[in-house]
Amino acid sequence: MSEPNLPNAPLAPNEPIAPAWEWDADEVRRIGHRVADLVADHLTTVSQKPVWQPYASTVPPADGGPVDVDEVLADIGRHVLAYPFGNGHPRYAAWVNSPPHVLGAYAEALAAALNPSVAGGDHAAVHVEHEVVRVFRDLAGFPETGTGLLVSGGSMATLTAFAVARHRAAERHGIDVRRDGLAGRRFVVYLGTEGHGSARKAAELLGIGSANVRLIPADAGHRLRPDLLRREIVADRAAGAVPVAVMASAGTVNTGAIDPLAEIAEVCADHDVWLHVDGSYGGPAVLLLDEYAPVKAALSAVDSIALDPHKWLYAPVDAGLVLLKDRQLARDAFSLVPPYLRTDDEPWFSEFGFEQTRPFRALKIWAQLRHLGLDGYRRLIARDLAVAGRLAAAVAAEPGLELLAHGLSVVCFRYAGLTDEENRAVLTELNRTGRAFLAGTTVNGVFALRACVVNPRMGSADAEAVVDAVRAARAGI
Repeated sequence: MSEPNLPNAPLAPNEPIAPAWEWDADEVRRIGHRVADLVADHLTTVSQKPVWQPYASTVPPADGGPVDVDEVLADIGRHVLAYPFGNGHPRYAAWVNSPPHVLGAYAEALAAALNPSVAGGDHAAVHVEHEVVRVFRDLAGFPETGTGLLVSGGSMATLTAFAVARHRAAERHGIDVRRDGLAGRRFVVYLGTEGHGSARKAAELLGIGSANVRLIPADAGHRLRPDLLRREIVADRAAGAVPVAVMASAGTVNTGAIDPLAEIAEVCADHDVWLHVDGSYGGPAVLLLDEYAPVKAALSAVDSIALDPHKWLYAPVDAGLVLLKDRQLARDAFSLVPPYLRTDDEPWFSEFGFEQTRPFRALKIWAQLRHLGLDGYRRLIARDLAVAGRLAAAVAAEPGLELLAHGLSVVCFRYAGLTDEENRAVLTELNRTGRAFLAGTTVNGVFALRACVVNPRMGSADAEAVVDAVRAARAGI
């Protein structure tokens, strides 16, 4: 172990930098190798451990230092890596949390070493982000005049899109929403009953209010009904309200349902309402796989799209993306440039969203796109879909289990002969054993166990093992 790199007395302005701050190249490499060993040990042994286990340690106090860096790394191994979230395990299929690609994890470290603010300017991080946005803009069929930016995730992407939609709706009613707020008018947004709750959060934060979020019922396939959407918009307009935006889903988190985007786009076009598509989960499948080509074709008619590369593109969190078709409108909704940042060159990313200081999210996405290629991603996503299909088949073949929904890579099921409370007990027991980890949800008004496969480590044998583990959990309650 090296000599502790610990600070002593406070530094005077003319003193050299303390060793605890300025490591030499040998020390940087030595610690880098230790970190790489921790990463390798974690990622290559995760399948040999329980999928999840309750935290049975105590985090050392953060204010208990100074502590030698080697001891800090040892603490990370003992108190952090030993108790993971679970999403790296091949039998984790709970929420939409993929394991990270190793290159993405290392690219995240490289981005942190640069530590830029990607608000704008002429440095590499800005150009890399423009390239990442271009790739997805082209895949979605948006024009070159469109724009986009990386954000923390789907929730922030939806908030950003809704803010632009609110600006447009207000402007068309003679309201300067940035200066005057909603000016006493009632603004309304529309969301399917299976849509993500981020739409409601966005409406609340933008002053629209949850009472003005219209929940549009779903059909038997859990898809938003365009006929009922049209009826609600017409009624709101007649009552003097201002329809702002509709959020449709290209793959709901709950059941994997894909809303009828072409029909919804027609309704929005007829009534001049912004259409935002939540593709946070299902977007990569829709953009990349031929079987979803009709859905992809409909995206060219929408106004904004949310995507989460940290979901089905296996990038480390956080990595969300919002695409916006109208570049100037997006800039009008957000731009507030202080004199010391104003330039005549390319507008800064910070002019198209709320964040001023922005992390270098693009490097890990760009690196993985370069390494895997779009075809590599197609194979991985198709494999996830096939594994989900195998899980659904195993559920259907298991006596007592009832398959409630199967869309994209989501599989929802329950024991038909058990109450909701008893099915919850099965899920609790399953997750406690560490043999598999699933989520719980509600489908058709009843409690269900829910699996979502966005994990290249999961194979057919793991899908069958999940059903075996569910059976054992049922016997254990």
